[in-house]
Amino acid sequence: MIARVVSALRNRAAELVVGRLVAPDSRRRNGTRVNERPIEYRFVFDVATRVAPTTVLDVGTGKTSLPHLLWICGYEVTAIDNVSDYWDDGVVNRHYEVLDQDITAPTLDRRFDLVTCISTLEHIPEHVTAVRAMASLLEPGGHLILTVPYCEREYHPNAYDLPGSSYGQSNPFVTQIYSRAEVDRWLEETGCELAEQQYWQVFSGELWTVGEHVYPFRQVSADDRHHLTCLLLRKPA
Repeated sequence: MIARVVSALRNRAAELVVGRLVAPDSRRRNGTRVNERPIEYRFVFDVATRVAPTTVLDVGTGKTSLPHLLWICGYEVTAIDNVSDYWDDGVVNRHYEVLDQDITAPTLDRRFDLVTCISTLEHIPEHVTAVRAMASLLEPGGHLILTVPYCEREYHPNAYDLPGSSYGQSNPFVTQIYSRAEVDRWLEETGCELAEQQYWQVFSGELWTVGEHVYPFRQVSADDRHHLTCLLLRKPA
């Protein structure tokens, strides 16, 4: 534990040297790093406003402040991440307590009104198992939010291996690009219904990480060039 704290403090110091905290998958534009979190967090809070949960589970929290932001809004929030296996040096979240749980084999003994999984599922090779587990942690009538790299027509096992990929080649994890086939499989495996889906253009190329960042981001249709999707799944009551 001491080693993890020291590592976290060292990382924090390095971030302060460059003058701002940034996400590892973000891109630089006019001296400022931007990423897709504004899209995803807007979707989360819009959904939460409409479905009015009491209890929320955030899956794959990492170092983010999302659980704390949800807690400030009055929700009862539990945050989990695969701390032991996914993070080489563990992870210390300065915003909120994160429980060490593998979402492909969770041991939580309760259910939630809303489960959020933001930019996490693409890093889990056993994605069907993970989605099935998240659905099992929902109360009847509960909702699951997923945000992932997406291409309506085709699946790719790792965006960083694509020709023209603009970053990520040194990352020790994969980033999958999901498609309609995977979404249909998740629905079939969980018995959930697709309540809502948004499509967003984030890059200038055809696929996630290919080309330059498009900024401001553009909400588009499934027929337009898109790279990110926000999904809302509903579990039958």
